[in-house]
Amino acid sequence: MKTKMMTSVAAGAILASGLTTAAVAEDLTLCWAAWDPANALIELSKDFESASGHNMSFEFVPWPSFADRMLNELNSGGQLCDLMIGDSQWIGAGAENGHYVKLNDFFDANGITMDDFIPATVTGYAEWPKNTPNYYALPAFGDVVGWTYRKDWFDRPEIQVEFMEKYGRTLDVPASLAELKDIAQFFQGRDIDGTKVYGAAIYTERGSEGITMGVTNALYNYGFLYENPDKPYDIDGFVNSASAAEGLEFYKELYDTATPPGSSNWYMGENIDAYRSGQVAMQMNFAFIWPGVEADENVGGGKSGYFPNPAGPSGQFAQLGGQGISVVAYSEKQAAALEYIQWFAQPEVQAQWWELGGYSALKAVVEDPGFVSSQPYAQTFLDSMAIVKDFWAEPAYADLLIPMQERVHNYVIAGEGTAQEALDGLVRDWIEVFEDEGKL
Repeated sequence: MKTKMMTSVAAGAILASGLTTAAVAEDLTLCWAAWDPANALIELSKDFESASGHNMSFEFVPWPSFADRMLNELNSGGQLCDLMIGDSQWIGAGAENGHYVKLNDFFDANGITMDDFIPATVTGYAEWPKNTPNYYALPAFGDVVGWTYRKDWFDRPEIQVEFMEKYGRTLDVPASLAELKDIAQFFQGRDIDGTKVYGAAIYTERGSEGITMGVTNALYNYGFLYENPDKPYDIDGFVNSASAAEGLEFYKELYDTATPPGSSNWYMGENIDAYRSGQVAMQMNFAFIWPGVEADENVGGGKSGYFPNPAGPSGQFAQLGGQGISVVAYSEKQAAALEYIQWFAQPEVQAQWWELGGYSALKAVVEDPGFVSSQPYAQTFLDSMAIVKDFWAEPAYADLLIPMQERVHNYVIAGEGTAQEALDGLVRDWIEVFEDEGKL
């Protein structure tokens, strides 16, 4: 296992030599989740192999097992991964536990500046502590929870007439969470072309992070805060405010009245399947799915539309997804891994990343005049990335996530207790975690 000192020496040697390519070709392994963007990265990385002489291997793990598998790898000091595209919440543990190489000196030496990336992705994927210029990753994949809807169903004249008669407004992209619930309830149990359909597929999965990644899109917009803005780790009255409880009640009502039967443990894959098979009028999901929606013969080609998570009574926010790419501190091939970071940061590579279905966080890509018209979902991606919030990125984030999954699922899905009781219990759980961490 490499020590932090050895890691620093390795990075320093690269800087001192000024090398842009390693003297010896290496076999590098990049670890990430198994999903569509990973396939695009394989294709993109072929150019790196040609330019560098290094060979790329990939270790991709399905999302439900991704965190357990890769965090165990990091915590054990394993040398499987030279590069890690780790989830946004891992950055605190990656930095404080010495899993990731600090990249500031490397960035400075190679003209890589975080000013060139979407600010939310720098804060979410690269920085620790948050809002300080200490970088342990390069923003790799911008992602956010948004909504996909059956535009072709919305546009049907007979459906438009019926919706107008019931709600007194045109059936269109919802401007608020309340309107979204109306639309979902309107489609619930409706007959479309001889098939019974339902309102919306939302995140309800309990085993990893699913329901948390879903319910926060309601909680944030109803006033939920992770902590007192003026006093870190002061959470009582912020996590469990009366308005936050209303947000949790909203999510439960949406689940109870406007989702498909049997959807009590759904996450990304189940929502995609339900939408593509014509079961639902809308789906909540991370933006990474949108290229696949457009390419799908059943729902693509203008049949689908996209919109950011709508506003609630306390504002408009959306759950941040996405990841940064880091050099693993236990790798014995850090020089070559840093080359990959340097290559990946280039504007022309980032532009190709977007074209292949990756979500670049580079301003030069997303602020290009042609970006908005490049894909039907490009504007929604930009609008969504402008309203993001993220879950705790604390080193103990997993210990914070587990009780939230349990408390929220027990209330929303199992119907146990009240929303206020669920959030009060969550506060107690989180206070215990922070006390154990010495934060309180």
